[in-house]
Amino acid sequence: MNRNRFIMLIVLAILIASFFIFDLGQFFSLDYLKSQQAELERYKAANPLQTAAVLFLIYVVVTALSLPGAAVMTLAIGAIFGLVWGTLLVSFASTLGATLAFIISRFLLRDMVQDKFGDKLKAINEGIEKDGAFYLFGLRLVPIFPFFVINLAMGLTTLKTATFAWVSQVGMLLGTIVYVNAGTQLGKIESLSGILSPGLIFSFVLLGLFPLIARKILDGIKSRKVLEGYTKPATFDRNLIVIGAGSGGLVSAYIAAAVKAKVTLIEKHKMGGDCLNTGCVPSKALIRSARYLAQTRRAKEFGFKSASAEFDFSEVMERVQRVVKKVEPHDSVERYTGLGVDVIEGEAMIKSPYEIEVNGQTLTTHNIIVATGARPFVPPIPGLDQIAYLTSDDLWTLRDLPKRLLVLGGGPIGCELAQSFARFGSEVTIVEMAPRLMIREDEDVVELVTARFQAEGIIVLSGHMAKSFAVVDGENILTAEHQGEAVTIPFDQVLVAVGRAANTTGFGLEELGVKLNQQRTVEANEFLQTNFPNIYVCGDVTGPYQFTHTAAHQAWYAAVNALFGSFRKFKVDYSVIPFATFTDPEVARVGLNELEAKEKGVAYEVTTYGLDDLDRAIADGEAHGFVKVLTVPGKDKILGATIVGEHSGDLIAEFVTAMRHGLGLNKILGTIHIYPTWTEANKFAAGNWKRAHAPEKVFAWVGRFHAWRRGA
Repeated sequence: MNRNRFIMLIVLAILIASFFIFDLGQFFSLDYLKSQQAELERYKAANPLQTAAVLFLIYVVVTALSLPGAAVMTLAIGAIFGLVWGTLLVSFASTLGATLAFIISRFLLRDMVQDKFGDKLKAINEGIEKDGAFYLFGLRLVPIFPFFVINLAMGLTTLKTATFAWVSQVGMLLGTIVYVNAGTQLGKIESLSGILSPGLIFSFVLLGLFPLIARKILDGIKSRKVLEGYTKPATFDRNLIVIGAGSGGLVSAYIAAAVKAKVTLIEKHKMGGDCLNTGCVPSKALIRSARYLAQTRRAKEFGFKSASAEFDFSEVMERVQRVVKKVEPHDSVERYTGLGVDVIEGEAMIKSPYEIEVNGQTLTTHNIIVATGARPFVPPIPGLDQIAYLTSDDLWTLRDLPKRLLVLGGGPIGCELAQSFARFGSEVTIVEMAPRLMIREDEDVVELVTARFQAEGIIVLSGHMAKSFAVVDGENILTAEHQGEAVTIPFDQVLVAVGRAANTTGFGLEELGVKLNQQRTVEANEFLQTNFPNIYVCGDVTGPYQFTHTAAHQAWYAAVNALFGSFRKFKVDYSVIPFATFTDPEVARVGLNELEAKEKGVAYEVTTYGLDDLDRAIADGEAHGFVKVLTVPGKDKILGATIVGEHSGDLIAEFVTAMRHGLGLNKILGTIHIYPTWTEANKFAAGNWKRAHAPEKVFAWVGRFHAWRRGA
């Protein structure tokens, strides 16, 4: 606690203690007020302004210090000044005092509370920022909640002081009028509880609900305004139509069918979307083949004199397609039809918020989920359109291995594919404009991956910005800029892997007026609802994460909110999102890494465990990499974990579970892990944290105890 806070705390403690030590509360009782009423009225008649000023000041101090007595003072002011002037005095005095209490609470306690419980208060802070005025107004109208508690509690939130002041002024007005009016009839009041009858309290409660009801009404009006001009059908063909049969669309349709809704799934290309056909599945099949080939070159490490593998690249790519075909039935039309989903293969066109046209047929629906995914982004680099460039969409048509492959982009997709092609024998060059590969990962993580890439012959050109492509004397050339100088890079084929762009055009979305954000993804609220109340989104088309498992996660919220949102809606939860990059070594992460923690100003401790120490890693010949865990300083609460090494994508699951269910490193340390397995790495990381936080003073006393037991 800093010096100013300490001084204020001492002053407040003295003032509050004095109130009780000197029994000043006796002057704020109803009996005392009634006994002094005549004297107060005489004094007021002789000194009206002075009386008003003194009572105003006392009221402010009592309220600011959260002392008992505000109710009696309101009665006193009502008795002396009458309804109009009394209301005016109390209204402004109570607001000023409440605002001072709010500021005192904020100054003394908010930083400490937010630092300690910031993750738990995140949803509250977001709600206050968005609807704080409505919440506060409702609380002010309900006398069941003590106003001094509201003042102090609101000070701990992110509510703006000005908002607190004006909402309090308006919200407390009705209660002020009731009490001031009661003060004008002071002689008839026997107790403070007699002022508010149960009926009146119930009326205030209803008034307190008014802001929330009003918000619902405003949302309803806003929704109706958006839907103006569109004829709502008297009956609907479907409860839900889902556009796009990728991960998000498939899960949305599955959930709808599971709860017996009539749902139609429309896909214009291939069931399974990018993940099955051009993304996750084929890339992992290719990575596996490339990894096998790389391991044959390490024969001597495993005790063999030699090993080799002859291959035809076209046969490798055919194997990739066989894998896709093997997985395909999981996402097939037949499977989803059997689950109760009406699957239509065709191109959807949104005609209105209630109508979708497909294959010449118009279907009406109560709700729509847009799950159209994303496509590789092709940057507008001069000359690129003159080159037969590849993307992750059409890469899989290759049957001849490129001799010199240029990979534009050092993100997860670029890195995974670059390493695979290098292992097959391509001369691979990665060009990345950022200072390093995988820019969102910590430097120590990227150093390991980059070192492996370079050891395998991959040329990594970070800090190089692609400026133009050209064909010079029949040779493809990229001109890049590095530290102000031009660099020319010859290549045979180029893979563009600089990111993905949401599919938002070509099916009536923009024509309808569905809003997009600056990233050109569909704008959605915390319920995955667009500006049209019956149109929802999930997956890459909206973000913020472009992962298959995140799309499936969002799909539950989109489907449930679309089907049952009139009763209850659920805010999508992004609190624990894991992901992995399947390079060798693999990189897996959940929660914060050091880079993000620093960007967000989150205090943390770092605990690491090197996989070169793990028995199973040594036995498998993969003793490289590490487990890194970020925790709250001094506590075992996990803020995030990063694993670099073999099986990282699998090992991270333990930390995902721990974070999702609030388990700390002590719980992981106390869990039995099979020996010898890779999962022991997580336990050993937890053990390193425990040793770093061992109670040394307690151990010293324990050592003395054992010495005493030995008679030493």
